[in-house]
Amino acid sequence: MKKVLTFEGRRRVYDTATAKLLGEWRNRDNPRDFSYCYEALYVTKSGAYFLYGEGGPMSKYSRQIGSNNWSGDEVIIPMTLAEAQKWAEKHLDGEEYIAAFGDPEETDGVEALKISLQPSTIKKLERLRSETGKSISQLIEEAFADN
Repeated sequence: MKKVLTFEGRRRVYDTATAKLLGEWRNRDNPRDFSYCYEALYVTKSGAYFLYGEGGPMSKYSRQIGSNNWSGDEVIIPMTLAEAQKWAEKHLDGEEYIAAFGDPEETDGVEALKISLQPSTIKKLERLRSETGKSISQLIEEAFADN
């Protein structure tokens, strides 16, 4: 699924085909069950988190299609890092959580910071990230590290 949405003042493309899948959860095995619910947590190449959700006509992803008529549906929900971590704590096992966000014990003392950058700066950071395999946070840390 591909959707363009504005979240926290920034318009982004959320695409399940190009984003990295971090983890999945479902409440039932049969997608034909009216209460079936499936969720998948993703992160885009630029580090934006989102949840893809789908479900049957009796799930939280249902939508009304007429008078007293309901259908299943699918949605994309943009998330902050904290929201993504909270979802992962509830729905993923420990190994999946660590693979997605790192070991919480090793990231103690690290604080999240929301910053605004020029598009050209973001492109440079994203290029460096893809060339080095390092996260944008790691690149910034290294740039300001005491030598």
